[in-house]
This record gives sequence, C-alpha cells and structure tokens, in this order.
Amino acid sequence: MSAAAEVGGTGVAFPTKRLKHVVALRRTRTSADDAARPYVGLEDIESGTGRLVNGARGKPALLIPLTGNEATGTDFEPGDVLFGKLRPYLAKAWVAEFSGRCTTEALVMAPTSIEPRFLRSVCLSSRFVGDVDASTFGSKMPRAEWDFIGNMPVPVPDPDTQRAIADHLDRETARLDALVAAKQRLLKLLAEKRRAIVTRAVTRGLDPRAPLRDSGVPRLGEIPAHWKSCHLKRVLSAVDYGISAQVDTSGAIAVLRMGDIQDGEIDYSNVGFVNEADDALLLRPGDLVFNRTNSLDRIGKVALFRGVSAYPVSFASYLVRLRCNGAALPEFLAWLLNSVPVLAWARAEAMPAIGQANLNPHRYGYLPVAIPPLAEQKAVIGFLETECEKLNVLSAESVRTIGLLKERRSALIAAAVTGGLDVSSPKQAADAWDDALVGPSPTGTEPS
Repeated sequence: MSAAAEVGGTGVAFPTKRLKHVVALRRTRTSADDAARPYVGLEDIESGTGRLVNGARGKPALLIPLTGNEATGTDFEPGDVLFGKLRPYLAKAWVAEFSGRCTTEALVMAPTSIEPRFLRSVCLSSRFVGDVDASTFGSKMPRAEWDFIGNMPVPVPDPDTQRAIADHLDRETARLDALVAAKQRLLKLLAEKRRAIVTRAVTRGLDPRAPLRDSGVPRLGEIPAHWKSCHLKRVLSAVDYGISAQVDTSGAIAVLRMGDIQDGEIDYSNVGFVNEADDALLLRPGDLVFNRTNSLDRIGKVALFRGVSAYPVSFASYLVRLRCNGAALPEFLAWLLNSVPVLAWARAEAMPAIGQANLNPHRYGYLPVAIPPLAEQKAVIGFLETECEKLNVLSAESVRTIGLLKERRSALIAAAVTGGLDVSSPKQAADAWDDALVGPSPTGTEPS
C-alpha cells in the first residue's frame, strides 16, 4: 500500500510504502556446509557511510572464514541490504557485493521493488535512523525489531528516479568522503609532527649544535653533554598509590581515574567523587599522576595536575602520584614521560594480564632519563607549549571541518531520498545543494 506523503525536503513529495512491502527479509541461517562463506560483522561496516571496511580481526571481512560457534549467521546474497539493528544510532547499512553470511544483529533485506543503493541511502538517512533508534529496547545493548522497522514508511519514487538519486549520491558522497579522508590524513600528520617535536626537545634539547656524549645507557643513546642521566626515581620526592574507595557521581572530593588522563592533561567531565579522603592523598599543583593499570596500548599515560578551584582532588588506586624533588620541573617531566620513547619503555616493562597490563611503580622508578639544567627545562617547556598549541589549533580546525563535511553528507542524503533535491541534472543539483548551505564549502587536502 502506498501513499503520496511528504517525508521531508522542499521538492516533490515521493510516494511511500511500508518497508516490508518493498523488501523480503532473509531469515536463512548458515548451515554447516556453508560455514566457509565470508562473514561480515557489524564491526566490518563503517558507521554512516555504507561501506565495508577492515574488520576487528585485522583482515578484510570477505577473507574471514569462521568455524565452530562463530559459524552461525544469516545468509546474504549480492544486492541484499544489511542494516544493523543493534545500536541503530551507529547507522550501519551496506549493499552486499558478494554471497556471504553476517551477524544476526544485522537485518538482511532482499529488495523486491526498490533499488538497493537507494534503500541503503534511506537506511542511512537521519530520519530513518532516528525513528529506528527511538524504538529500541535495552539500555546496554539497545536493539530494534523487524516488527517495527518493517512497518516504517519509506519513500519509493519511480525506478528511474531511484537510480538517478543513487548515482548522484554515489558521486557526491564519494567527493565528501575524499575530503574527510584528506583531513583525517592531515590529523595523522599533525599528530606525527607533534610526537617528533616533543621527542626531539626532551631528548636532545633545543640547540642542534650542542655537543653530545654517550649516556652509557643503550635506551638513551647519545644525550647533550651537559645533561644528567639518572633513573627517574632520582628526580622524585614521593611516589604514592591512590585511594580504593568506591566513587559516586557527587561528593566533596573529586577522584581521578584512568579515563580522566587525556593527552597529558586531566579531563574533569566524567570525574567521580567521594566524601572523604586522606589529606595526604590530595593532589596539589605540580603533581603528576601516571596510569599503572590499563590496556597495554594506554598504560603509562601521565597527566600534570594544574589545580582546580571547584573541589579538592584525589586519585584512584590504579593511578600513582609522582612528586618532583626540585631537580626536574613537573611540566618538563610531563612532556618527557608522555614522549614516544618513554611510553614505549613503560609498555615494554609492563606485566600483561587478562584484558589489561600493570606497570609496577618501583619498576617505573628505574626508567632511565636524561635531565637538562632547570633553565633549559624552562626553555623546552616554553617551546613545546608554543609549538604544540599551533598544532592543536590546526588539528581543531581539521576536526571541525570533518564534522561539517559529515553533517553535509547526512543532510545531502536526507534531502535526496525524500525529494528535497532535484537530481535530474547532476551538476545543477550539486550547485544547488552548495548554494543552499550557509557559509563556504569546507574543503581541504594534505599539506604539500
């Protein structure tokens, strides 16, 4: 049953039909004989783009034959549209390009009277995703049901219009995706440059002409001749474990946890609280906290406590407080301990366990470091603050542009599938869409 209903946009309203009337839901489970079929999980479908990406196992999804309990799944065929019903707000939809099987957390729809690529765009549109997400049940693993999704009205223009819209969206989203990819590459380059600048400054100083000497420590190698090499513990006056009390969402004293350490600073947005803590375990400006327990790729992160006026601050037991003794400035030590070579050492020294690793503070104290004179430490601190702030500004602008491009992509799909954009002339449609946007089109490529 169809109805000529306006479902969005400002152009010609498309007739609508219930989704279950334009697709056939596949329910066939993979048999033992078909266990070698390529498997696609939700992690293999990129959020919001409709593309298949490398899976969590580090291989292309189509090269992953699963066995045993993992061999179960729903069969799909080329041209079927897969839609993730688990956490539908992630907007995961894909047009199958080969025969395979997928997680049962994805609906497999075989289009009967709708163009597959057009249906994929409908499933990625903000209104469709929002309505499906509003129907979910379950707080930790929210899912939507076919009984609701199948009864949703979807726009169904004539086949030629569907193909024209699908072709137009393929072209325009590819253009936007290329811009996003360029900005993401730029972010990686900026991050690499930041790491290189920090590593150079904290291991060789700012004067490239400074004479070097062999530190006598293989990990340190050559260091400026006037720097002092020692173990980390020699520049610390105290190393303390944090508190083990259960935290709450409110209280008199904030308690830092491992997730609160971000890029050498402290993020207070999700901090926990307690009502009491030993005064000796309250942080004071200049204290450093390092993460002794976490996943191996995150262990060893260090943050500098700069002080906060809203409440006293303590720290949880899987963090350790480091307090400088005057031989090293805490700001310099924060840069040094978060540098690539030091983090690599820390993670190599950590003891792995199930799901996490642990770095003993006593072992951490034997980290070999090279420390410049205090005046030079101050110069390095000032240099890094200035240079990294420049990079942070560029990174923030790239992140903002990526957000605008993704918003544009989402709005473009919503307008096109609901008749709000005339795609009969691709160039005119693209120009009209650009003109309809406020402000200049966000563009950008990698720096030359």
